[in-house]
Amino acid sequence: MAKPEINICWFRRDLRLHDQAALYHALKENVPVLPVFIFDKTILDQLEEKNDRRVEFIHHAITEMQQQLKTMNSSMEVYYGLPEEVFQILVEKYTINKVFTNHDYEPYALQRDIAIQQQLNEAGISFHTYKDQVIFEKDEVLKDDGKPYTVFTPYSRKWKAKLNAFYLKSYPVEKYAAAFFKQEPVAVPSLKEMGFEAAGISFPSAVTKKEIIKKYKEQRDFPAIDGTSRLSVHLRFGTISIRELAREAFALNETFLNELIWRDFYHMILWHFLQVGEGKAFKKEYDFINWRHDEKDFQQWCNGQTGYPIVDAGMRELNATGFMHNRVRMIVASFLTKHLLIDWRWGEAYFAKKLLDFDLAANNGGWQWAAGSGCDAAPYFRIFNPYLQTQKFDPKLEYIRKWVPEFEGFHYVKPIVQHEFARNRCLEVYSKALKK
Repeated sequence: MAKPEINICWFRRDLRLHDQAALYHALKENVPVLPVFIFDKTILDQLEEKNDRRVEFIHHAITEMQQQLKTMNSSMEVYYGLPEEVFQILVEKYTINKVFTNHDYEPYALQRDIAIQQQLNEAGISFHTYKDQVIFEKDEVLKDDGKPYTVFTPYSRKWKAKLNAFYLKSYPVEKYAAAFFKQEPVAVPSLKEMGFEAAGISFPSAVTKKEIIKKYKEQRDFPAIDGTSRLSVHLRFGTISIRELAREAFALNETFLNELIWRDFYHMILWHFLQVGEGKAFKKEYDFINWRHDEKDFQQWCNGQTGYPIVDAGMRELNATGFMHNRVRMIVASFLTKHLLIDWRWGEAYFAKKLLDFDLAANNGGWQWAAGSGCDAAPYFRIFNPYLQTQKFDPKLEYIRKWVPEFEGFHYVKPIVQHEFARNRCLEVYSKALKK
């Protein structure tokens, strides 16, 4: 019996069936398109917690897509395994002409895609990748001399100058939906079958809240207010389109649009300076800092037991929900790297383990910004005072009371370090390292 002839659309961090670049190009080929997703054991085996919220989020998104495909008499084939082994199974099962997918810029993803492309090419199958998760990528926004920007403001000016309707246009996937490969629904591996379990939390809505975006500039810095979009996890896994969101932002609020530009900026930095994704400081001299490798202090920070209510509130919110307000992310990162003088890589790794919206480029960019070691970073002598940050951004202590209800009581932990002492120590250690 002849094997069915197909093209494959390999989904990764683009989990939607609308306005999806690779899917659009695949469906246009006039060859039946089989959607494929791989729960990659290389990644999943590294996860310590078996109730990982991100695995559950992906599983939920895949299940929703499967329901949509069912209405078109099609099905996604979902595998749990190593990508090269999965593609070997697919090659034996089908006559595959082409594989379509979208760019992924992280170090592991780049290595994986090179290996898969080589494997497919040896089998006579071509491999095609497209830009989908950012508006501008790689070399699309460069300085006049052809070098990458390392400062955000001039990058954002060039980004906005280059923007036009073409870059925000949606891919009309629905127009070609008849080209999906027709088959009976294929079962999605359960979380349990992959060694995971449900975390039992609800996920943020993928619906754009226009009123929040309109007031974003005025409300975004106050963690007690529902003033941020909570769409970062959907951008991370591609359950919404960056183009659709950028169109909304362009129409409603430039401050919100700037946040999307920061996202492009950090992905561009990761592409041009791959070492930042491999644990190295963007500014090499910052690797000479004599960090305090204090496990006890680090654990108190992780647990939200530093004696600084705004810091503890942020860490407890993260541990309980997988989310932390962006202003508070800056405060807790500054506290770890400057008050406690603990290596930013420790904090980056903890966020990578806990954040539902973890994204290597943005997480690394944020941590190196806080530590002073990154591109366009806060200078090393800028040290957030947690008490002043509280007065400015949680003046009624609503956020703190929610997460640290005991903070005014006798049993609340004493400050792990005094602010003035920590500030002076940080300035001394940083300045000594940076003079080398």
